[in-house]
Amino acid sequence: MADDDYEGGPDQLAEKMELIDEELADQRAETLRAGLADYDLDDEDAALLAGITMGEDGIMFSPALPVVAIVGRPNVGKSALVNRILGRREAVVEDTPGVTRDRVTYKAEWADRRFSIVDTGGWEPDARGIDRSVAMQAEIAIDLADMVLFVVDAMVGATSTDEHVVKLLRKSGKPVFLVANKIDDTRQEPEAAALWSLGLGEPYPVSAIHGRGVADLLDAVLKKLPEVSAVAKQEFGGPRRVAILGRPNVGKSSLLNKAAGEERVVVNELAGTTRDPVDEVVELGGKMWRLVDTAGIRRRVHMAQGADFYASLRTSAALEKAEVAVVVLDVSETISEQDVRIIDLVLESGRALVLAFNKWDRLNDDDLENADRRRYLEREIEQDLAHVAWAPRVNISAKTGRHLDKLVPALETALENWDRRIPTGKFNAFLAELVAEHPHPLRGGKQPRILFGTQASTRPPTFVLFTTGFLDPGYRRFIQRRLREIYSFEGTPIVVNMRVREKRQR
Repeated sequence: MADDDYEGGPDQLAEKMELIDEELADQRAETLRAGLADYDLDDEDAALLAGITMGEDGIMFSPALPVVAIVGRPNVGKSALVNRILGRREAVVEDTPGVTRDRVTYKAEWADRRFSIVDTGGWEPDARGIDRSVAMQAEIAIDLADMVLFVVDAMVGATSTDEHVVKLLRKSGKPVFLVANKIDDTRQEPEAAALWSLGLGEPYPVSAIHGRGVADLLDAVLKKLPEVSAVAKQEFGGPRRVAILGRPNVGKSSLLNKAAGEERVVVNELAGTTRDPVDEVVELGGKMWRLVDTAGIRRRVHMAQGADFYASLRTSAALEKAEVAVVVLDVSETISEQDVRIIDLVLESGRALVLAFNKWDRLNDDDLENADRRRYLEREIEQDLAHVAWAPRVNISAKTGRHLDKLVPALETALENWDRRIPTGKFNAFLAELVAEHPHPLRGGKQPRILFGTQASTRPPTFVLFTTGFLDPGYRRFIQRRLREIYSFEGTPIVVNMRVREKRQR
Protein backbone atom coordinates (compact mmCIF):
# COMPACT_ATOMS: atom_id res chain seq x y z
CA MET A 1 0.00 0.00 0.00
CA ALA A 2 1.33 3.41 -0.96
CA ASP A 3 2.13 5.95 1.74
CA ASP A 4 0.19 8.66 -0.07
CA ASP A 5 -3.06 6.75 0.56
CA TYR A 6 -3.06 8.47 3.97
CA GLU A 7 -2.17 12.03 3.01
CA GLY A 8 -3.71 15.14 4.55
CA GLY A 9 -4.12 17.14 7.73
CA PRO A 10 -0.77 17.32 9.60
CA ASP A 11 -1.22 20.99 10.55
CA GLN A 12 -4.66 20.42 12.04
CA LEU A 13 -3.38 17.38 13.94
CA ALA A 14 -0.46 19.42 15.31
CA GLU A 15 -2.85 22.13 16.57
CA LYS A 16 -5.03 19.53 18.29
CA MET A 17 -2.00 17.97 19.96
CA GLU A 18 -0.99 21.36 21.41
CA LEU A 19 -4.47 21.88 22.91
CA ILE A 20 -4.66 18.46 24.57
CA ASP A 21 -4.67 18.63 28.35
CA GLU A 22 -1.75 16.52 29.59
CA GLU A 23 -3.50 15.31 32.74
CA LEU A 24 -6.55 14.14 30.80
CA ALA A 25 -4.25 12.48 28.26
CA ASP A 26 -2.42 10.59 31.03
CA GLN A 27 -5.73 9.45 32.56
CA ARG A 28 -6.96 8.24 29.18
CA ALA A 29 -3.69 6.36 28.57
CA GLU A 30 -4.01 4.62 31.95
CA THR A 31 -7.58 3.57 31.04
CA LEU A 32 -6.40 2.15 27.71
CA ARG A 33 -3.56 0.36 29.43
CA ALA A 34 -5.97 -1.19 31.96
CA GLY A 35 -8.17 -2.33 29.07
CA LEU A 36 -5.34 -4.58 27.86
CA ALA A 37 -6.20 -6.94 30.74
CA ASP A 38 -9.00 -8.29 28.50
CA TYR A 39 -6.45 -9.47 25.92
CA ASP A 40 -4.03 -12.39 25.82
CA LEU A 41 -0.62 -10.96 26.73
CA ASP A 42 2.63 -12.92 26.86
CA ASP A 43 5.37 -12.56 29.49
CA GLU A 44 7.25 -9.98 27.42
CA ASP A 45 4.09 -7.84 27.08
CA ALA A 46 3.48 -7.99 30.81
CA ALA A 47 7.11 -7.12 31.53
CA LEU A 48 6.97 -4.10 29.20
CA LEU A 49 3.75 -2.80 30.77
CA ALA A 50 4.90 -3.54 34.34
CA GLY A 51 8.23 -1.84 33.73
CA ILE A 52 6.69 1.45 32.61
CA THR A 53 6.93 4.00 35.42
CA MET A 54 6.01 7.67 35.62
CA GLY A 55 8.87 10.12 35.94
CA GLU A 56 8.77 13.56 37.54
CA ASP A 57 8.27 15.17 34.13
CA GLY A 58 5.18 13.07 33.43
CA ILE A 59 7.04 10.88 30.96
CA MET A 60 6.54 7.14 31.28
CA PHE A 61 9.68 5.06 30.78
CA SER A 62 11.07 1.57 31.26
CA PRO A 63 14.28 1.21 33.31
CA ALA A 64 17.27 -0.19 31.42
CA LEU A 65 17.87 -3.81 32.43
CA PRO A 66 21.40 -4.70 33.56
CA VAL A 67 23.41 -6.59 30.93
CA VAL A 68 25.38 -9.81 31.50
CA ALA A 69 27.69 -10.99 28.68
CA ILE A 70 28.76 -14.63 28.42
CA VAL A 71 32.17 -15.04 26.78
CA GLY A 72 34.81 -17.71 26.31
CA ARG A 73 36.66 -19.66 23.67
CA PRO A 74 34.69 -21.89 21.23
CA ASN A 75 32.81 -24.99 22.43
CA VAL A 76 33.05 -24.43 26.20
CA GLY A 77 29.24 -24.44 26.62
CA LYS A 78 28.31 -20.75 26.52
CA SER A 79 25.02 -21.28 24.65
CA ALA A 80 24.14 -24.26 26.86
CA LEU A 81 24.60 -22.01 29.91
CA VAL A 82 22.37 -19.37 28.29
CA ASN A 83 19.63 -21.98 27.77
CA ARG A 84 19.97 -23.16 31.38
CA ILE A 85 19.63 -19.60 32.73
CA LEU A 86 16.64 -18.90 30.46
CA GLY A 87 15.01 -22.19 31.44
CA ARG A 88 14.29 -23.02 27.78
CA ARG A 89 16.16 -24.14 24.67
CA GLU A 90 16.56 -20.75 22.97
CA ALA A 91 20.20 -20.57 21.85
CA VAL A 92 21.35 -23.06 19.21
CA VAL A 93 23.60 -25.72 20.77
CA GLU A 94 25.65 -28.25 18.81
CA ASP A 95 28.66 -30.38 19.67
CA THR A 96 30.90 -28.51 17.23
CA PRO A 97 32.79 -25.27 17.87
CA GLY A 98 31.71 -22.02 16.25
CA VAL A 99 27.91 -22.55 16.05
CA THR A 100 27.19 -19.14 17.60
CA ARG A 101 28.55 -16.23 15.54
CA ASP A 102 26.60 -13.08 16.34
CA ARG A 103 25.88 -11.40 19.64
CA VAL A 104 22.37 -12.46 20.64
CA THR A 105 20.51 -10.81 23.52
CA TYR A 106 17.83 -12.54 25.62
CA LYS A 107 15.68 -11.37 28.54
CA ALA A 108 16.24 -13.51 31.65
CA GLU A 109 14.79 -13.62 35.17
CA TRP A 110 16.08 -15.05 38.45
CA ALA A 111 14.78 -14.54 42.00
CA ASP A 112 12.31 -11.88 40.74
CA ARG A 113 15.14 -9.89 39.12
CA ARG A 114 15.11 -9.27 35.38
CA PHE A 115 18.26 -8.74 33.32
CA SER A 116 19.54 -9.07 29.74
CA ILE A 117 21.90 -11.86 28.87
CA VAL A 118 24.15 -11.73 25.79
CA ASP A 119 25.35 -14.94 24.13
CA THR A 120 28.52 -14.53 22.04
CA GLY A 121 30.59 -16.55 19.64
CA GLY A 122 33.87 -18.13 20.67
CA TRP A 123 36.80 -15.72 21.14
CA GLU A 124 40.16 -16.69 19.69
CA PRO A 125 43.37 -14.67 19.34
CA ASP A 126 44.75 -14.09 15.83
CA ALA A 127 41.49 -15.30 14.28
CA ARG A 128 41.06 -14.84 10.54
CA GLY A 129 38.11 -14.36 8.22
CA ILE A 130 34.67 -14.86 9.75
CA ASP A 131 36.23 -16.09 13.03
CA ARG A 132 37.79 -12.63 13.47
CA SER A 133 34.37 -11.09 12.93
CA VAL A 134 32.94 -13.41 15.61
CA ALA A 135 35.75 -12.51 18.04
CA MET A 136 35.14 -8.80 17.44
CA GLN A 137 31.44 -9.23 18.30
CA ALA A 138 32.48 -10.84 21.60
CA GLU A 139 34.77 -7.87 22.36
CA ILE A 140 31.93 -5.43 21.68
CA ALA A 141 29.67 -7.48 23.98
CA ILE A 142 32.20 -7.04 26.82
CA ASP A 143 32.30 -3.26 26.24
CA LEU A 144 28.51 -3.03 26.31
CA ALA A 145 27.93 -5.19 29.41
CA ASP A 146 27.64 -4.44 33.14
CA MET A 147 29.10 -7.82 34.07
CA VAL A 148 30.83 -10.74 32.32
CA LEU A 149 30.54 -14.49 32.85
CA PHE A 150 33.76 -16.03 31.57
CA VAL A 151 33.09 -19.70 30.74
CA VAL A 152 35.97 -22.21 30.78
CA ASP A 153 35.88 -25.95 30.07
CA ALA A 154 37.06 -27.25 33.44
CA MET A 155 37.73 -30.74 32.06
CA VAL A 156 40.25 -29.30 29.59
CA GLY A 157 41.70 -26.73 31.99
CA ALA A 158 43.07 -23.26 31.32
CA THR A 159 44.44 -22.89 27.80
CA SER A 160 46.55 -20.17 26.22
CA THR A 161 43.36 -18.82 24.57
CA ASP A 162 41.71 -18.57 27.99
CA GLU A 163 44.71 -16.58 29.23
CA HIS A 164 44.31 -14.18 26.28
CA VAL A 165 40.65 -13.70 27.21
CA VAL A 166 41.69 -12.95 30.81
CA LYS A 167 43.94 -10.13 29.58
CA LEU A 168 41.03 -8.74 27.54
CA LEU A 169 38.71 -8.88 30.56
CA ARG A 170 41.23 -7.18 32.86
CA LYS A 171 41.63 -4.38 30.34
CA SER A 172 37.83 -3.88 30.23
CA GLY A 173 37.61 -3.27 33.99
CA LYS A 174 34.23 -5.07 34.14
CA PRO A 175 33.24 -7.37 37.07
CA VAL A 176 33.95 -10.96 36.00
CA PHE A 177 32.65 -14.31 37.27
CA LEU A 178 34.77 -17.31 36.34
CA VAL A 179 32.47 -20.21 35.38
CA ALA A 180 34.04 -23.69 35.42
CA ASN A 181 31.70 -25.60 33.13
CA LYS A 182 31.21 -29.36 32.55
CA ILE A 183 31.56 -30.27 36.25
CA ASP A 184 28.83 -32.92 36.27
CA ASP A 185 29.41 -34.36 39.79
CA THR A 186 31.38 -33.81 43.01
CA ARG A 187 34.22 -36.10 41.87
CA GLN A 188 35.10 -33.60 39.14
CA GLU A 189 35.17 -30.50 41.38
CA PRO A 190 38.97 -30.60 41.90
CA GLU A 191 39.24 -29.86 38.16
CA ALA A 192 37.51 -26.51 38.81
CA ALA A 193 39.93 -25.64 41.61
CA ALA A 194 42.80 -25.71 39.11
CA LEU A 195 41.30 -22.60 37.43
CA TRP A 196 42.36 -20.38 40.35
CA SER A 197 45.56 -20.07 38.30
CA LEU A 198 43.80 -17.67 35.91
CA GLY A 199 43.81 -15.01 38.63
CA LEU A 200 40.10 -14.14 38.38
CA GLY A 201 39.18 -15.32 41.86
CA GLU A 202 36.95 -18.21 42.84
CA PRO A 203 35.80 -20.48 39.97
CA TYR A 204 32.09 -21.42 40.13
CA PRO A 205 31.73 -25.12 39.22
CA VAL A 206 28.62 -25.70 37.08
CA SER A 207 27.15 -28.13 34.60
CA ALA A 208 25.25 -26.12 32.01
CA ILE A 209 23.77 -29.31 30.55
CA HIS A 210 22.47 -30.71 33.86
CA GLY A 211 21.94 -27.43 35.74
CA ARG A 212 24.26 -28.34 38.60
CA GLY A 213 25.62 -25.23 40.40
CA VAL A 214 23.87 -22.70 38.11
CA ALA A 215 21.50 -21.50 40.88
CA ASP A 216 24.45 -20.72 43.20
CA LEU A 217 26.19 -18.88 40.35
CA LEU A 218 23.11 -16.73 39.64
CA ASP A 219 22.63 -15.92 43.34
CA ALA A 220 26.21 -14.63 43.47
CA VAL A 221 25.77 -12.69 40.19
CA LEU A 222 22.64 -10.88 41.42
CA LYS A 223 24.45 -9.66 44.52
CA LYS A 224 26.88 -7.68 42.33
CA LEU A 225 24.60 -6.86 39.39
CA PRO A 226 23.29 -3.25 39.43
CA GLU A 227 19.52 -2.65 39.55
CA VAL A 228 19.66 -0.41 36.47
CA SER A 229 22.23 -0.79 33.71
CA ALA A 230 24.94 1.84 33.47
CA VAL A 231 25.66 0.67 29.93
CA ALA A 232 22.28 -0.10 28.33
CA LYS A 233 21.17 3.44 29.15
CA GLN A 234 24.24 4.54 27.21
CA GLU A 235 24.76 7.62 29.36
CA PHE A 236 28.14 8.19 27.77
CA GLY A 237 30.57 9.96 30.01
CA GLY A 238 32.73 12.59 28.40
CA PRO A 239 32.45 13.74 24.78
CA ARG A 240 29.68 12.43 22.53
CA ARG A 241 30.98 9.81 20.12
CA VAL A 242 30.74 10.60 16.40
CA ALA A 243 31.65 8.03 13.72
CA ILE A 244 32.73 9.48 10.37
CA LEU A 245 31.68 7.09 7.61
CA GLY A 246 31.76 7.04 3.82
CA ARG A 247 33.27 5.28 0.85
CA PRO A 248 37.01 5.66 0.18
CA ASN A 249 38.44 9.05 -0.75
CA VAL A 250 35.39 11.20 0.05
CA GLY A 251 37.38 13.26 2.60
CA LYS A 252 36.72 11.61 5.97
CA SER A 253 40.32 11.94 7.17
CA SER A 254 40.53 15.53 5.88
CA LEU A 255 37.41 16.33 7.91
CA LEU A 256 38.97 14.93 11.09
CA ASN A 257 42.25 16.78 10.47
CA LYS A 258 40.48 20.10 9.89
CA ALA A 259 38.36 19.62 13.02
CA ALA A 260 41.44 18.68 15.09
CA GLY A 261 43.47 21.58 13.67
CA GLU A 262 46.41 19.30 12.89
CA GLU A 263 47.48 16.48 10.58
CA ARG A 264 46.15 13.77 12.87
CA VAL A 265 45.45 11.25 10.09
CA VAL A 266 47.36 10.41 6.93
CA VAL A 267 45.60 11.93 3.90
CA ASN A 268 46.47 10.80 0.41
CA GLU A 269 44.86 10.88 -3.03
CA LEU A 270 45.17 7.08 -2.96
CA ALA A 271 41.78 5.72 -1.88
CA GLY A 272 41.74 3.52 1.23
CA THR A 273 44.64 5.13 3.11
CA THR A 274 42.88 4.70 6.50
CA ARG A 275 42.73 1.10 7.74
CA ASP A 276 42.01 1.36 11.47
CA PRO A 277 39.42 3.60 13.18
CA VAL A 278 41.22 6.68 14.58
CA ASP A 279 39.78 8.39 17.70
CA GLU A 280 40.41 12.06 18.32
CA VAL A 281 38.83 14.37 20.91
CA VAL A 282 38.30 17.77 19.28
CA GLU A 283 36.62 21.03 20.23
CA LEU A 284 33.85 22.20 17.93
CA GLY A 285 31.28 24.88 18.72
CA GLY A 286 32.59 25.26 22.28
CA LYS A 287 32.03 21.54 23.05
CA MET A 288 34.28 18.51 23.11
CA TRP A 289 33.49 15.70 20.67
CA ARG A 290 35.13 12.32 20.13
CA LEU A 291 35.41 11.93 16.36
CA VAL A 292 36.22 8.49 14.98
CA ASP A 293 37.65 8.41 11.45
CA THR A 294 36.91 5.04 9.86
CA ALA A 295 38.12 3.11 6.84
CA GLY A 296 36.17 3.69 3.64
CA ILE A 297 33.66 0.92 2.94
CA ARG A 298 34.37 -0.30 -0.59
CA ARG A 299 31.86 -3.09 -0.97
CA ARG A 300 29.74 -5.50 1.03
CA VAL A 301 31.73 -6.86 3.99
CA HIS A 302 31.36 -10.52 2.95
CA MET A 303 32.74 -9.67 -0.52
CA ALA A 304 35.74 -7.70 0.76
CA GLN A 305 39.12 -9.38 0.94
CA GLY A 306 42.34 -9.07 2.97
CA ALA A 307 42.94 -5.71 4.65
CA ASP A 308 39.68 -4.30 3.24
CA PHE A 309 37.74 -7.07 4.98
CA TYR A 310 39.24 -6.30 8.39
CA ALA A 311 38.90 -2.55 7.82
CA SER A 312 35.17 -3.01 7.14
CA LEU A 313 34.77 -5.05 10.33
CA ARG A 314 36.53 -2.40 12.41
CA THR A 315 34.37 0.30 10.82
CA SER A 316 31.20 -1.62 11.80
CA ALA A 317 32.52 -2.02 15.36
CA ALA A 318 33.29 1.73 15.57
CA LEU A 319 29.73 2.50 14.44
CA GLU A 320 28.29 0.24 17.15
CA LYS A 321 30.18 2.20 19.83
CA ALA A 322 29.18 5.60 18.40
CA GLU A 323 26.07 7.63 19.15
CA VAL A 324 25.79 9.54 15.88
CA ALA A 325 27.20 8.89 12.42
CA VAL A 326 28.32 11.55 9.96
CA VAL A 327 28.12 10.03 6.49
CA VAL A 328 30.41 11.96 4.14
CA LEU A 329 29.41 12.18 0.47
CA ASP A 330 31.52 13.62 -2.37
CA VAL A 331 29.38 16.20 -4.22
CA SER A 332 31.67 16.11 -7.26
CA GLU A 333 30.64 12.50 -7.91
CA THR A 334 27.26 10.85 -8.47
CA ILE A 335 25.58 9.43 -5.35
CA SER A 336 26.34 5.72 -5.67
CA GLU A 337 24.84 2.47 -4.46
CA GLN A 338 27.75 2.30 -2.00
CA ASP A 339 26.74 5.63 -0.44
CA VAL A 340 23.17 4.41 0.01
CA ARG A 341 24.39 1.12 1.48
CA ILE A 342 26.53 2.94 4.06
CA ILE A 343 23.54 5.08 5.07
CA ASP A 344 21.44 1.91 5.40
CA LEU A 345 24.17 0.45 7.64
CA VAL A 346 23.69 3.43 9.97
CA LEU A 347 19.90 2.94 9.93
CA GLU A 348 20.30 -0.75 10.81
CA SER A 349 22.55 0.18 13.74
CA GLY A 350 19.90 2.59 15.08
CA ARG A 351 22.37 5.49 15.37
CA ALA A 352 21.55 9.15 14.78
CA LEU A 353 22.49 10.40 11.32
CA VAL A 354 23.93 13.57 9.76
CA LEU A 355 24.73 13.86 6.03
CA ALA A 356 27.87 15.88 5.19
CA PHE A 357 28.18 16.83 1.52
CA ASN A 358 31.91 17.40 1.13
CA LYS A 359 34.08 19.15 -1.49
CA TRP A 360 31.41 21.83 -1.85
CA ASP A 361 34.15 24.34 -2.73
CA ARG A 362 34.37 22.61 -6.13
CA LEU A 363 30.76 23.65 -6.89
CA ASN A 364 31.21 27.28 -5.89
CA ASP A 365 32.26 28.45 -9.32
CA ASP A 366 29.59 30.06 -11.45
CA ASP A 367 30.50 28.14 -14.59
CA LEU A 368 27.85 26.14 -16.42
CA GLU A 369 29.32 22.73 -15.59
CA ASN A 370 29.11 23.34 -11.81
CA ALA A 371 25.59 24.72 -12.13
CA ASP A 372 24.57 21.53 -13.92
CA ARG A 373 26.23 19.37 -11.24
CA ARG A 374 24.36 21.22 -8.45
CA ARG A 375 21.07 20.67 -10.27
CA TYR A 376 21.76 16.96 -10.83
CA LEU A 377 22.90 16.57 -7.21
CA GLU A 378 19.57 17.90 -5.89
CA ARG A 379 17.77 15.43 -8.16
CA GLU A 380 19.96 12.54 -6.90
CA ILE A 381 19.27 13.51 -3.27
CA GLU A 382 15.55 13.62 -4.00
CA GLN A 383 15.56 10.20 -5.64
CA ASP A 384 18.24 8.17 -3.84
CA LEU A 385 18.09 9.66 -0.33
CA ALA A 386 14.32 10.15 0.01
CA HIS A 387 14.23 7.54 2.80
CA VAL A 388 16.51 9.75 4.95
CA ALA A 389 14.97 13.12 4.08
CA TRP A 390 14.75 13.65 7.87
CA ALA A 391 18.56 13.64 8.29
CA PRO A 392 20.22 17.08 8.76
CA ARG A 393 22.26 18.05 5.71
CA VAL A 394 25.45 20.12 5.90
CA ASN A 395 27.38 21.37 2.86
CA ILE A 396 31.07 21.52 3.83
CA SER A 397 34.60 21.63 2.50
CA ALA A 398 36.91 19.53 4.69
CA LYS A 399 39.88 20.93 2.79
CA THR A 400 39.14 24.62 3.47
CA GLY A 401 37.04 24.24 6.63
CA ARG A 402 34.06 25.94 4.99
CA HIS A 403 30.83 25.58 7.02
CA LEU A 404 32.47 23.17 9.46
CA ASP A 405 30.82 25.20 12.24
CA LYS A 406 27.40 24.17 10.89
CA LEU A 407 28.20 20.54 11.66
CA VAL A 408 27.78 21.10 15.43
CA PRO A 409 24.11 22.29 15.38
CA ALA A 410 23.30 19.36 13.10
CA LEU A 411 24.95 16.88 15.50
CA GLU A 412 23.22 18.43 18.51
CA THR A 413 19.81 18.30 16.82
CA ALA A 414 20.28 14.66 15.79
CA LEU A 415 21.41 13.60 19.28
CA GLU A 416 18.62 15.55 21.01
CA ASN A 417 16.00 13.77 18.89
CA TRP A 418 17.77 10.42 19.31
CA ASP A 419 17.18 10.89 23.05
CA ARG A 420 13.63 12.26 22.64
CA ARG A 421 10.80 10.63 24.59
CA ILE A 422 7.08 11.23 24.04
CA PRO A 423 4.86 11.02 27.16
CA THR A 424 2.58 7.97 26.98
CA GLY A 425 -0.54 10.11 27.44
CA LYS A 426 0.39 12.39 24.56
CA PHE A 427 1.35 9.47 22.34
CA ASN A 428 -2.02 7.76 22.83
CA ALA A 429 -3.85 11.06 22.24
CA PHE A 430 -1.83 11.43 19.03
CA LEU A 431 -2.85 7.90 17.95
CA ALA A 432 -6.52 8.56 18.74
CA GLU A 433 -6.59 11.77 16.67
CA LEU A 434 -4.69 10.15 13.81
CA VAL A 435 -7.00 7.10 13.66
CA ALA A 436 -10.09 9.34 13.86
CA GLU A 437 -8.92 11.30 10.80
CA HIS A 438 -7.46 8.36 8.85
CA PRO A 439 -8.78 4.97 10.06
CA HIS A 440 -7.06 1.81 8.89
CA PRO A 441 -8.83 0.30 5.83
CA LEU A 442 -10.94 -2.83 6.23
CA ARG A 443 -9.17 -6.13 5.64
CA GLY A 444 -11.36 -9.20 5.10
CA GLY A 445 -14.32 -7.38 6.59
CA LYS A 446 -12.38 -6.52 9.76
CA GLN A 447 -10.62 -3.33 10.80
CA PRO A 448 -7.56 -3.66 13.05
CA ARG A 449 -7.68 -1.35 16.08
CA ILE A 450 -4.81 0.20 18.03
CA LEU A 451 -5.53 -0.65 21.68
CA PHE A 452 -2.61 1.11 23.34
CA GLY A 453 0.75 2.60 22.45
CA THR A 454 3.88 3.43 24.40
CA GLN A 455 7.45 4.46 23.72
CA ALA A 456 9.46 1.47 24.88
CA SER A 457 12.90 3.08 24.59
CA THR A 458 15.06 5.85 23.16
CA ARG A 459 18.31 5.77 21.19
CA PRO A 460 16.61 5.37 18.74
CA PRO A 461 13.00 6.25 19.73
CA THR A 462 11.13 2.93 19.64
CA PHE A 463 7.34 2.73 19.91
CA VAL A 464 5.20 -0.35 20.60
CA LEU A 465 1.58 -0.57 19.43
CA PHE A 466 -0.78 -3.18 20.89
CA THR A 467 -3.30 -3.92 18.13
CA THR A 468 -6.19 -6.30 17.36
CA GLY A 469 -4.80 -7.10 13.92
CA PHE A 470 -1.88 -6.64 11.56
CA LEU A 471 -1.33 -3.04 10.40
CA ASP A 472 -0.39 -2.56 6.75
CA PRO A 473 3.25 -1.51 6.22
CA GLY A 474 1.96 1.62 4.46
CA TYR A 475 -0.12 2.54 7.52
CA ARG A 476 2.88 2.03 9.82
CA ARG A 477 4.97 4.29 7.61
CA PHE A 478 2.12 6.81 7.73
CA ILE A 479 2.27 6.75 11.56
CA GLN A 480 6.04 7.27 11.43
CA ARG A 481 5.69 10.18 9.02
CA ARG A 482 3.07 11.88 11.20
CA LEU A 483 5.27 11.38 14.27
CA ARG A 484 8.00 13.27 12.44
CA GLU A 485 5.59 16.02 11.37
CA ILE A 486 4.35 16.57 14.93
CA TYR A 487 7.44 15.83 17.04
CA SER A 488 10.25 16.44 14.51
CA PHE A 489 12.65 13.54 15.25
CA GLU A 490 15.06 15.22 12.84
CA GLY A 491 18.30 13.26 12.58
CA THR A 492 17.16 9.99 14.14
CA PRO A 493 15.54 6.81 12.82
CA ILE A 494 12.33 5.89 14.61
CA VAL A 495 10.97 2.37 15.05
CA VAL A 496 7.29 1.40 15.29
CA ASN A 497 6.73 -2.21 16.40
CA MET A 498 3.42 -4.06 16.61
CA ARG A 499 2.09 -6.62 19.03
CA VAL A 500 -1.09 -8.22 17.69
CA ARG A 501 -3.18 -9.58 20.56
CA GLU A 502 -6.54 -11.36 20.61
CA LYS A 503 -9.30 -10.95 23.18
CA ARG A 504 -9.40 -13.57 25.94
CA GLN A 505 -12.05 -16.27 25.56
CA ARG A 506 -14.77 -15.92 28.17
